[in-house]
Amino acid sequence: MSSPEKPLQVFPRILLPYLTGLVVFYHFRYEGFIAVFIFINLVLLIGLFLLNCHYLEIKAYRFKSWIGLLFHLFLFFFGGLMCYHHQSLIKPDHFSKSPTASYLKVQVINEPQRKGNILRFKVEIETVYLQEKQSQQSDKRSRNNPLRAKKASGTLMIAIKSDPKQPLVIDYGTTLLVPARFTTISPPFHPAQFDYQAWLASQNVHHQSFLLQHQVLKLRPNSGNRLFTFAIALRAQQIERYKKLLKDSTSVGLASTLILGYRAELSKETLDTYAKTGTIHALSVSGMHVGLIYLIINHALAFLNQRRVWKKTRLFLILGLLWFYALLTGCTPSVLRSVIMLSILLIGQTYSRSTNSYNILSFAAFFMLLYDPFLIWDVGFQLSFMAVLGLLYLQPKLQELWPVDENQQDYWKLKNTWSYKLWGMISMSLAAQLFTFPLSIYYFHQFPLYFLLSNLFILIPITLVLYLGILLLIPGLDFLAPALNWLIQFNNSGLQYLAALPGASLTGIWINKLELILLSVSLTLGLLALVKCNWKLLLATFTVFLPLQLSISLTTIKRYHQELVIHFNLPKHKAVAYLFSHQATVYTELKQEDPTFRYFIQPVLDYHQIRFVSIKSFPP
Repeated sequence: MSSPEKPLQVFPRILLPYLTGLVVFYHFRYEGFIAVFIFINLVLLIGLFLLNCHYLEIKAYRFKSWIGLLFHLFLFFFGGLMCYHHQSLIKPDHFSKSPTASYLKVQVINEPQRKGNILRFKVEIETVYLQEKQSQQSDKRSRNNPLRAKKASGTLMIAIKSDPKQPLVIDYGTTLLVPARFTTISPPFHPAQFDYQAWLASQNVHHQSFLLQHQVLKLRPNSGNRLFTFAIALRAQQIERYKKLLKDSTSVGLASTLILGYRAELSKETLDTYAKTGTIHALSVSGMHVGLIYLIINHALAFLNQRRVWKKTRLFLILGLLWFYALLTGCTPSVLRSVIMLSILLIGQTYSRSTNSYNILSFAAFFMLLYDPFLIWDVGFQLSFMAVLGLLYLQPKLQELWPVDENQQDYWKLKNTWSYKLWGMISMSLAAQLFTFPLSIYYFHQFPLYFLLSNLFILIPITLVLYLGILLLIPGLDFLAPALNWLIQFNNSGLQYLAALPGASLTGIWINKLELILLSVSLTLGLLALVKCNWKLLLATFTVFLPLQLSISLTTIKRYHQELVIHFNLPKHKAVAYLFSHQATVYTELKQEDPTFRYFIQPVLDYHQIRFVSIKSFPP
């Protein structure tokens, strides 16, 4: 009996050239160039179609490699076309191209976040109201209709200062009329500061507006997508239930983040603790959470496996509940990736179809990037897919390092031992951490040294928190609240202890984009060299690693000889830093523990490799 044929890895070959096109053409914003992109794509598509129609006649099989190259070129330029089409700034009806606009009619497209008395949210522009130039003869006639409405597009970030006595309440889907007062988002004044401009640009937002409450007029409430409106309202109800039952703000923030994907209640201290211990992935609703939810649903619907006819009903129910959970948590990239992959896997199992893990992962990435090409710049998207790629490729190879007896019976005994399962958990953490290591230090500038211990510690508590948190949402199970609160406190206390240990994390690590590429390539080559025991790949690893080390060394020498004066642009505060070699004197009224100092000043000092800091007040 022949073994079933393995599925071809089609989507990795589709994804790579398409993804390359997105990256190359992301900053390509020349107006009117879309016709060129369409022409190139049409020529390549027609060429591929004609080759397929006359494949045998012209004996095209002799030029398979060239046809493959043509197909990859089409996907490359198709990625460029999708990226170019997604750019809102190049569209002729973008609201920023109406300089005489007086008002904007907008619709809220995300869940507004309140911090203090500031309400912040994104809006989609529907209409601009233009102020027409009027002659003296037409002034009297134009008083009744002085503005002209014009359809417009684009996305705007709005921040509203609410009245503390009677705060403004705005929900997802609300239509507003606001003044056309907006500014372009400024870049950071220093490379070490968070690039808010680039972060919003990856979401197609290039302008922002700061308004007062009396300048905003509500037109229509809840005119957005009904499904999203329902999911957001339901999540708000569940968060209020957590606040009522748990009461402790830390427990409410963690439960809301872990189970419902709502981070607004999460404290900065809790976030820092999880970041320092390498467990911040637990705060993002991801594959682990979706997998645990699936286990509950699958166990509850196990009775539908008794008959073959009921299996399709079971599949429909599981997929419906999983996608609803993704909707409830805000459809973050990591959740979408998990639900898409699990959906394909379940469909394949139900219909007895063989599946390939790399195919499924590439399929999920391709269609997510097809829907929103700019997701490629989302940190959660990048880390999520790299972690799963590490689990698929490296984890099985690390698992095989555990010594196994050749006897089949002893092998199955070994698989059921706690030591073998513990090594499986360690290998999973190692694989995910290695594949996300370059991105982690590039974005977060730190590396947790105790990540293995931390991840093993939280494994059981986080699982119990997730299950108890879901059960607590069911009416009548309020008695579980004290147990959930204690479990969250226990988990946080353990992580705080680990974060306070000497050398818990390496901080102040700064690498540029070139160094990120060199580090990623050298790490990839090194892993391949170890897996395949290939000395040529090992030599290539050192060849790539040398310019990386040279770049880091040159930066270190530059920092040693630096003499700089940096004036900080801080909200409500002043600060000036005098840098000499690895020492800095900072004149400011802030203390080193203040959030403003840690957010604005400390990253700049870390970027310049400052080891000794002296803080002084401004002279009178």
